[in-house]
Amino acid sequence: MDATPITTPRKSATFDDYTLSEIRRAAASGIYDIRGGGAKRKVPNFDDLLFLGASMSRYPLEGYREKCSTDVWLGTRFAEKPIHLKIPVTIAGMSFGSLSAQAKESLGRGASKMGTSTTTGDGGMTEEERGHSSILVYQLLPSRYGMNPDDLRRADAIEVVIGQGAKPGGGGMLLGQKISDRVAHMRTLPKGIDQRSACRHPDWTGPDDLEIKIQELREITDWQKPIYIKVGASRPYYDTALAVKSGADVVVLDGMQGGTAATQEVFIEHIGLPLLSAIRPAVQALQDLGMHRKVQLIVSGGIRTGADVAKALALGADAVAIGTAALAAIGDNDPALEEEYRKLGTTAGAYDDWHEGKCPAGINTQNPELSVRLDPELGGRRLANYLAVLTLEAQTIARACGKSHVHNLEPEDLVALTVEAAAMAQVPLAGTQWVPGLTGA
Repeated sequence: MDATPITTPRKSATFDDYTLSEIRRAAASGIYDIRGGGAKRKVPNFDDLLFLGASMSRYPLEGYREKCSTDVWLGTRFAEKPIHLKIPVTIAGMSFGSLSAQAKESLGRGASKMGTSTTTGDGGMTEEERGHSSILVYQLLPSRYGMNPDDLRRADAIEVVIGQGAKPGGGGMLLGQKISDRVAHMRTLPKGIDQRSACRHPDWTGPDDLEIKIQELREITDWQKPIYIKVGASRPYYDTALAVKSGADVVVLDGMQGGTAATQEVFIEHIGLPLLSAIRPAVQALQDLGMHRKVQLIVSGGIRTGADVAKALALGADAVAIGTAALAAIGDNDPALEEEYRKLGTTAGAYDDWHEGKCPAGINTQNPELSVRLDPELGGRRLANYLAVLTLEAQTIARACGKSHVHNLEPEDLVALTVEAAAMAQVPLAGTQWVPGLTGA
């Protein structure tokens, strides 16, 4: 008799191992999962786009012998002192409280060395960051943690945060183990008690009220400072248009791949849009209002390489902001600390429990024994090196496309590898002239 055939057990694609482990965790604890970092699911991104380099129909620039500029002006609409950056890459807002003072200093040092800006994040301005940041953007968030009119005046620009890509419509969290004496003092909070940041500004309910608030901010700063408005990518066309109506000098658009210090995983993975799908609607809103390049657009959320920078600029952005990549550059999730990550039940590259304050690299912590591990001078040099590489890569691509400034890159220089990316970026599918949703088959 023939033996009974043995079939290979088949696991569910819907109820995979991770999903089942989350069900068991929720059933055992009765609470939702909190973590840091950004979305871990795979979504269409800049890897799905390719540049069309110059050949017969385009004339490339010769290596490094022909100039390709990278500078950008921000805040030229109303501010009497707009910001001039040497490179189109800025550092996104990450708070002291979420990050150590050493990490904030590292970011300031690295950004300053490359002639670009860094951003305070929630919780106020530290002297380490202001002292080492040649250009510092001050974030004004719904929580008002650490808000100080004197610091508003000391900043070089103000960023009014309406939403964040990792959690549009929701506030962040700062758990008690990271609320040290200094953090508690800066934020006027009780030490060691969990805090949830507000998700809605208390001073306005819509763009008309926000317009009044922006006028107040301009009066406080004597019309000197650019005013940014930051939104999480949810309804980018209308949010950008309303930001312009409210009087913004700069719009910051943050996609769902952007990181956060701590929030519910259900926010991180299931709310918001990938950055790739959000840029073109935002640019369209600016173009429809006659404000493209007059109101600058900064985009963020998953920027990793100079190719990402170049693609974002080609789609119409004026600059990009990096957060997670900047932390990796100064030493976050370093494989050299693998043994310590394993003690925390994870591995280098996957560690995301930033809210616990146990970061072995001394970056996402307020533990003085851990934070002193980060050398701000070394961290600053590493960040500057990384920013230099991003800039050189973007320049190389621009030259290959025959552009003398990275801002001269345009959608015409791009094609998409997938139908989804073609539809989101509104560029042709490679090998065709077809833009899904815009042109005929």
